[in-house]
This record gives sequence, structure tokens and C-alpha cells, in this order.
Amino acid sequence: MAASLTHAAPALAGDPSPFDKLAGRWIGEGRFGIRDGGTEAVKCRVTYILAGGSGDELKQTIRCAAPSGSIEVQSLVTHAAGKLSGTWKELSRDMSGELTGEVTPKGYRVTIKGSSLSANMTIILVGDAKQVVEIQFLDSALIGLTLILQKG
Repeated sequence: MAASLTHAAPALAGDPSPFDKLAGRWIGEGRFGIRDGGTEAVKCRVTYILAGGSGDELKQTIRCAAPSGSIEVQSLVTHAAGKLSGTWKELSRDMSGELTGEVTPKGYRVTIKGSSLSANMTIILVGDAKQVVEIQFLDSALIGLTLILQKG
């Protein structure tokens, strides 16, 4: 029985985390949409920190500045067998929810549901140094947030 455990461990240790390419700081700009308020330009900084020993836990912080105010999102996401789960909070507007989703061939696709929030979020990786983040808010005064970010 001990022999079978030692054979399984190297395979698990060699599996890369789906979060490896995200780790670090990203900067960029995009558009923020508000119902009955149009859209406005935003400048953003996004930080991803790998947490836990296996690299299958990720802390995401999105901070954006816009003429109408700031946007700040904090997420804690866990990966297991291609599936994502965790929590998602938009601090400026006190909106939060549970996050579920999946790793896709080009990035990540998640749904956020809570008493004050219903949204979809997609992160598309373009090579190792560019990503596109799209958040679509459902049944909200907010429409969405689209960002184009560079690693740096």
C-alpha cells in the first residue's frame, strides 16, 4: 500500500497550478458601464497572489479609478479538478457573493451569486503578458467592467 502512495505523489507535485500565469501585478485600462449613466474610462491595477502550499488558491484584487469613483474587487478562489469556487466582493458598493466556475482553454469563466449581486466574469489570457477581464452585472445598476491588462 505504501508503494502505491509514493507513485501518486510525484504526478500531483508536477501538475502546474492553473493560477501560475496570473501571479503578480497587472496594470491597464478599460471601460466601466452604469445603467442610465453611460460608460466611462477606468485605469486599473490587478494583483494576483498565490496562496496555500499547492498554488490552488488565489487572492485577486482589482482596483480601478474612474471619474465617478473607485471600483475595488477582492476575490479568494480555490481550484480543484478544473473547477473554481470561492468568494467575491465589490467593496465600494458593498456587493458580495459566492463564486463558482471553471478553468477554460483560454483562461477562466466564473459566475457570482449573492443576495446583492449576480454577475459573470471571464478572464482571457493572451500569451504570458496580457489579459482581458470582463465582468457583466445582471439585474444591477451596474452594467459591466472590461479591462485590458499588461503584466508589470
